[in-house]
Amino acid sequence: MAQFIRYTEHGGPEVLTPVEGPVPDPPEGGVVVEVRAAGVNPVDSKIRSGRRGTRDFSRPQGLGADAAGVVVAVADGVDGVRPGDEVIVHGASGAYASHVVATPDQLVPKPAELSFEQGAALGIPAGTAYQVLRSLGLREGETLLLHAGSGGVGQAAIQFARTFGARVVATASPANHDRLRELGAVPVAYGPGLVDRLREAAPDGYDVALDGAGTDEAIEASLELVPDRDRVATIVRMADAADLGIRTWSGAIPSTMGPEEVRLRAEGVAEAARLAAEGRFEVEISGRYPLAEAADAQRESEDGHVRGKLVLVP
Repeated sequence: MAQFIRYTEHGGPEVLTPVEGPVPDPPEGGVVVEVRAAGVNPVDSKIRSGRRGTRDFSRPQGLGADAAGVVVAVADGVDGVRPGDEVIVHGASGAYASHVVATPDQLVPKPAELSFEQGAALGIPAGTAYQVLRSLGLREGETLLLHAGSGGVGQAAIQFARTFGARVVATASPANHDRLRELGAVPVAYGPGLVDRLREAAPDGYDVALDGAGTDEAIEASLELVPDRDRVATIVRMADAADLGIRTWSGAIPSTMGPEEVRLRAEGVAEAARLAAEGRFEVEISGRYPLAEAADAQRESEDGHVRGKLVLVP
């Protein structure tokens, strides 16, 4: 039997329920992956709670987009994937499970240098960070202002920016400053006087800003310090972006995600895996929960102080 996390109504983490069922068969053009770890992302809580739209509860719903595991079944006619392949899964549906159905374009070979837990942590954070920085045109020699540098997207953004040849100044609580330094960023603490501290950290100014915090402080500092609003983006305050005159990208707002952005997000997962295999990309796992404790993992995620990534382990 397989295990799945399901919910039949929007609400708090308590609506998530472990259930058992048969191992799925691969659909036409698809594969089945035995999940060794599933990534917990902030967007999962928004979907579960209904903040990302109402789901169809005519049948129980699954949750989670990111996982890593081993291919156990492949539909006839599917090429390039075989049972036994160790893979990273991104953009799937119902990854909070012991088995998940995916299509070949949702798979990236998992490098031996990455654990299954680290592979499961790549999908949304790496894809988002890479796409946003590419869409903002961050280039060698430029300086990135990054808010919420210690989270999953933040850590990925630091590492991608450094591989592009950019300098990074990242805001975070002081407890996380050593981690940001390890990744190659200049850390700056939140709080009163932030703009002055940011100016001191980058006397020549900033070219690009990425807000992963969503606070008024982060938005105001970005607008004050980056001259071109077309190079300021938020991945939290999506509903406010147009009024602020800045950019945003979200799967929940179709008009912001064209084919190029979708392509870049998939490319970002593959690029992170490649860099990890070369020892040039790190994934920090801050917490591990059994699959049956998905509700507790989401409670920690919603607390908003997760450094790196949380994962579920079936």
